[in-house]
Amino acid sequence: MQTGADKNRCLLVRRNTATGELAFYLCWSPDEVALSTLIRVAGTRWCIEECFQAAKGQVGLDHYQVRHWTSWHRHITLIRD
Repeated sequence: MQTGADKNRCLLVRRNTATGELAFYLCWSPDEVALSTLIRVAGTRWCIEECFQAAKGQVGLDHYQVRHWTSWHRHITLIRD
């Protein structure tokens, strides 16, 4: 952690033990946060991103670029069961 105006800002680096891939997280909070909490939140974020990627594949959004709410809403309406 740093001191001064950015006292609650830090860089968290996560390494995938299987692939060696690195993930970088720039963390900031208004209050001091324990390192274990930062690690838990980073791990949760990883799971959420994987779920979003899977969902995009299931509804076809991995082949469709959505730029506006209207176009996303039309696409989702057409693919519903």
